[in-house]
Amino acid sequence: MARQVLVIGLGQFGMAIARSLSENGAEVIVVDTNEQHIKEAAAHVADAILMDAMDQDALLSLAPDKRDTCVCAIGDENREASIVVTALLRQCGAPHIVSRATDDLHARILNLVGAHEVIHPERSFGEGMAARLAWPGVKGAVPVGEGLVFVTLDVSGPRLGRTLAELKLQERFGVRVAAVIQQGVFQAVLDEQAVLTEHDSLLLVGPQQALKRMLAVR
Repeated sequence: MARQVLVIGLGQFGMAIARSLSENGAEVIVVDTNEQHIKEAAAHVADAILMDAMDQDALLSLAPDKRDTCVCAIGDENREASIVVTALLRQCGAPHIVSRATDDLHARILNLVGAHEVIHPERSFGEGMAARLAWPGVKGAVPVGEGLVFVTLDVSGPRLGRTLAELKLQERFGVRVAAVIQQGVFQAVLDEQAVLTEHDSLLLVGPQQALKRMLAVR
C-alpha cells in the first residue's frame, strides 16, 4: 500500500518534497493558501487543496491521524503559521510530524509544540555543499543528525587498487562503508575482498571529524 503523506506549505521546499514523494510512489495531499501554488502542484499529486491549515476544523477534515506522515513545510515567510499548524497536527493525532525550521529557536519551539522530527533544509544543504567543496573526491554529502554525515566518495589515492578488508575504515577511522557503487550499480551487500577501481564510489557514514581524518590520509 502506498504511503499516505500530507504536505502543508508549497514554497520551493514543500513543492519539491511533494513532487519527489509522488514520484517515489507515495499518495500525497498538498495544502496551501496560494491558488497558483495549488494549480502548479495539482498535476503531480493525488489531491491539492486550497485552504488555511490553521483552521482546525478544515485540517481535521483531511484526517491527519490517518496519514503516515504529515509535513509542515511552511517557511520563514510565516513562522507563526508553522508553529500553529505543527501544534494542530499533534492535537489531531498525526502519528509522524516533520516540521521545517529556519533557525535553532524556531526548531526548539516546533519540538515543544509537538513535531516528531525537525529539519533545517537550508542548513543541511549548506553543510553538504561545504563538505563537498572542502573534501577532495567527495561527490555528495548529507548531514543526518547526531553529528553523522553520509558522503559519496570517488575511489582514488590510497583507496585505489585495495580492498575494503585492507582499508579497515571502521577500525582505523570509525567510518562505516554503507555501500559500494560499482560501474553505477549500487551494491549494498559488501564484498570485503573485491579490489576497488577508479570507476567505483563508496557510500560512507560517520562522524564529520572521523571522515575528515580519513580524507586527510594520502
